[in-house]
Amino acid sequence: MKKVSYYKCPVCGNIIEIINGEVERVKCCGQCLVLLEANSVDAALEKHVPVYEIDNNEIIVRVGEVIHPMEEKHYITFISLVTNDRVIRVDLKPGDEPIVRFPYVEGSVLYEYCNLHGLWKCDVK
Repeated sequence: MKKVSYYKCPVCGNIIEIINGEVERVKCCGQCLVLLEANSVDAALEKHVPVYEIDNNEIIVRVGEVIHPMEEKHYITFISLVTNDRVIRVDLKPGDEPIVRFPYVEGSVLYEYCNLHGLWKCDVK
């Protein structure tokens, strides 16, 4: 499995995806980046954990059991699929539907990032 890490600038909020590497020398706004730890359980029905269904050889990914809002002030910025040999990311913006399709790869990991509530993940079985 590729090792993917996500980091955030504490000043401007930029998010950087690091694939199989370290970020010690990477800075943004003159600051060291902060490692984002992915949550995997919604404690209060926050609508953030990626959920998926398999349809033929595709995974249909939704953000939350109840679909996540996609408003100007609260939305999902990306959804990613990480496998042994690739990272596929779909960037989203307010007004988009937080539902994407990826090729089905058993053992992959799904990530999504909410601009207010951070990074979330789900393992694909």
